[in-house]
Amino acid sequence: MSVEPKKRVLVIGAGFSGFLVARDLHKDFDVLVVDAKEYFEYTPGILRAYVKPSHFDALTFTVQEVIERKLHSKFLWGEVMTLNGVEKTATVKPIFSKEQETINFDYCVICAGCNFNPMHKWGALWLASFFVRVLRVLHCLLAHAGQSLWFATIHEAARPEGDWPHIDERFIEGRRRHILEENAFIAGLNAKSANVLVVGAGFIGVEWVTELQYFFPNLRLTIIDFLNKCLGPLPDTAASYCDGYMRRKGIKCVYGVKYNPKDPEFWPTIGMEGEPDHTYVCIGVKASNYFMEEHGAECLSDKGPGGGKWIHVNKKLQVVTKDRKVWAGGSIFAVGDCNQTFADEIKPIPKISYPGEEQATHVCKSIKFLEGKTGCCGMFMKPREAINSWWPWGAGMFATSLGPHDACFVMAAQSEPRTGLLTLWGWASAIQKEIIESSKVDECKGGRMGQLIWHWVHHTPCHCWGEGCSRNCCTSCTWPDWCCDWECCRCC
Repeated sequence: MSVEPKKRVLVIGAGFSGFLVARDLHKDFDVLVVDAKEYFEYTPGILRAYVKPSHFDALTFTVQEVIERKLHSKFLWGEVMTLNGVEKTATVKPIFSKEQETINFDYCVICAGCNFNPMHKWGALWLASFFVRVLRVLHCLLAHAGQSLWFATIHEAARPEGDWPHIDERFIEGRRRHILEENAFIAGLNAKSANVLVVGAGFIGVEWVTELQYFFPNLRLTIIDFLNKCLGPLPDTAASYCDGYMRRKGIKCVYGVKYNPKDPEFWPTIGMEGEPDHTYVCIGVKASNYFMEEHGAECLSDKGPGGGKWIHVNKKLQVVTKDRKVWAGGSIFAVGDCNQTFADEIKPIPKISYPGEEQATHVCKSIKFLEGKTGCCGMFMKPREAINSWWPWGAGMFATSLGPHDACFVMAAQSEPRTGLLTLWGWASAIQKEIIESSKVDECKGGRMGQLIWHWVHHTPCHCWGEGCSRNCCTSCTWPDWCCDWECCRCC
């Protein structure tokens, strides 16, 4: 009796969402994960590595052994150059090859992240999805001289035009070298008690300026924002707590001003006599879906943060064209930072790791439904169609570090700004964030403790807030809004 070959799933990006897809689908499908760098990086914690380089080892690991031995999938270290939805193929340039290879697939899940710093041609790619809601200032970028420290520069064409072309951050040791160089640069600023300006008081700006203050106390720090307070989308209680912390630590906070370094009159408005010794710009994002431009340009947005070119998706997270026609027969999905939903279907979702993984969970269920791989002992079989996604509850949780010994945690935020509750702060929240970081890295490494924790987080049986399935997933569901993820429910 012949065994039917498994369907092939191509995953673009080995970040949080890419690992989840491989973990959830490897039993029933042949999964191939492609990434342009050789390592996983817990990006939400990378700021600490720049001020404390020894922390880098706690955030990273090379991915091939983990993906192939623990997730039982295949890993290809290379850059996806094109994606053809009609032929269901992708061209990939492996890291050690001059020639491109063609990969065939039955399904594709794009977890390719986004770029930061729209002022630079290439920005700086980030695959792991974290804190981005530009129009509401839900994300900020840590930019340095036109690129971003926040994530490695990994596009082959971008490296020669970048600001550190002597470093190849596709290699883990190249990334480490970049961190060490920046740390030495900051130490030099600290030695001369330099004036440092941080532009943008969103999540990353606040975290970065407080890390600098703790580890380099001689720096004279100023943070500015065009909004009238820091952490614009968060509730006033969280913004006030973080503002109070920064002021107590001697950080000058100036709000309600637009960054205009070319205007000589700008500097006095923020309390400076002239230009600072160094500036970190923490605003702006840019799409990084370059592989879609040749065969899938009709699926890229004309508008949006950084000039558009985000991948359009429908409620099922399937890639669609500008006029909402399903592309590639519905076999290609996009999750996390790289996608853009239509506001009348799913409200804009903050591009942090948590909802990106929630979207990946929805896509995995859709692929299983389409192939009839669901049900319990032959029961509760679902129709062969993709499920609708929704604004997930995890999109309303935000942990903001204030140096190594303080933080604040907001939960139950909705799609409207200034919502949510400040539920934890101080040393307890700092410990909480350390636990999240260590357990999440352990999960991605294939550790049992991390998987035990985070599997149930992303496959939780009920949601206590957010916009659940009866509102967004299907019209026939009778479950209440807070209950939207039972495995036996049609919606999931």
